[in-house]
Amino acid sequence: STVEVNTRFTVAKVVLENVEKAFPSRPGATTSGKPEPGSPSTAGSAASSAANAAQLDRSAPSISVLKHINLTIQDGEFLVLVGPSGCGKSTLLRLIAGLETLTNGEIWVGDRPVHHLPPKARDIAMVFQSYALYPHLSVYDNIAFGLRRGQGQPAPPVNPANSDLDPSASPVPPKPHSSPHPLQRWGQQLRFSLTRSLPTSLRYLPPQEAAIQTQVTQVAHMLQIETLLQRFPRQLSGGQKQRVALGRAIARNPQVFLMDEPLSNLDAKLRAETRSQIVQLQQQLGTTTLYVTHDQVEAMTMGQRIALMNQGHLEQVATPLDLYRTPATRFVASFIGSPPMNFITVQLKSPATIVHHQFRFTLPDPWLPQIQPYLDQTVTLGIRPEHFDLGSSAVKNLPVVIDRIESLGSDTYLTVHLTESLDSLQVRADPERVFRLGQLIHLSLRLEHIHLFDPHTDRALAHGPALAHGSAF
Repeated sequence: STVEVNTRFTVAKVVLENVEKAFPSRPGATTSGKPEPGSPSTAGSAASSAANAAQLDRSAPSISVLKHINLTIQDGEFLVLVGPSGCGKSTLLRLIAGLETLTNGEIWVGDRPVHHLPPKARDIAMVFQSYALYPHLSVYDNIAFGLRRGQGQPAPPVNPANSDLDPSASPVPPKPHSSPHPLQRWGQQLRFSLTRSLPTSLRYLPPQEAAIQTQVTQVAHMLQIETLLQRFPRQLSGGQKQRVALGRAIARNPQVFLMDEPLSNLDAKLRAETRSQIVQLQQQLGTTTLYVTHDQVEAMTMGQRIALMNQGHLEQVATPLDLYRTPATRFVASFIGSPPMNFITVQLKSPATIVHHQFRFTLPDPWLPQIQPYLDQTVTLGIRPEHFDLGSSAVKNLPVVIDRIESLGSDTYLTVHLTESLDSLQVRADPERVFRLGQLIHLSLRLEHIHLFDPHTDRALAHGPALAHGSAF
């Protein structure tokens, strides 16, 4: 018989308003008027000592890792937070989960602020990079663990420190139809514990455990792990562990999913398969999801929108294609796309001519309004490797020498340099064509795909794709 899966999950909008996070540069200091989680209580200390400590904390230098983050994740949206290592994306995720304290700002989930609430009260489930499965519990018990705690039932022992920090350990389970008397509940749990090792037909299931069993079975069916329910984490592959971690989060029916680089421990093939499964699962559930990764391929293929971070700032929030076609900054242009965008310093001459000492060409008329303020100035020309074509020896084309050839079968990538400069460029070429090291070739640029950036601010001035489609930047 087919298991009927309940996919009516609650969803909520997540709003981050002026979120900031700073860590003290010296041990013991804090960045707010209240102590960090886990610090010794100051209750009973003298008022003067507390005042002196607060003054020291305020004067202590701090390291700012998140700066004025404003971001809205819509109901049911799959938003990917991407950026290089150390940009603050995992810290932002932990702030939303409640595992770090805010230095400034507000976090809203649905219609309520949650930044002052403990993790267990935020109705958020988090999937960790390391899976965070309890090794001494079966797959079934790992998925059911949070549901049992939420109903006040005894759960297998775990490390209390881990359970306090894991939002998945404090769920919002399906509510029972009625709450039994404490003595009755104790009797039910005793009968359940005594008969648990007996054959299925002889086991006693209290109503709460029966509801949990139904929920776990539905989730296992959804993730295709029904045959793994009696195994332990040590008996699972990396992909199976990841599905169990997802199952534990899904079973809670949270308002928001947080995923912190959940695929980074998998090999390339399994990562691609699991990536597709997560996207399909999120579309089926419709749960608001914030997914953190440093892999731009994951970001481009999974997210409905992408928030790109750099050094604690949000560089740009847009759809994957908008990030690719109209990057707001040079950093965005270099981060999105593989190989990354090429950059060449050029002069912008009147009326609309790009001038380099080895080539020059005139921009089409739609560029004129965008570039008028920058005439007779130095700008940065951006062009992606896939937007070069082989051309003839003409003044508008780039004369380059091949330094390296990478043949991948479906594509050939060339590393080249301009004949009279050290500017290195990446070019995607026809894989059927034969090249040799040291060969002189001429490259033409597809003008509808070039980009111009301010060399001082790195902000984008104009984009060929936007102008080609008739939209102003």
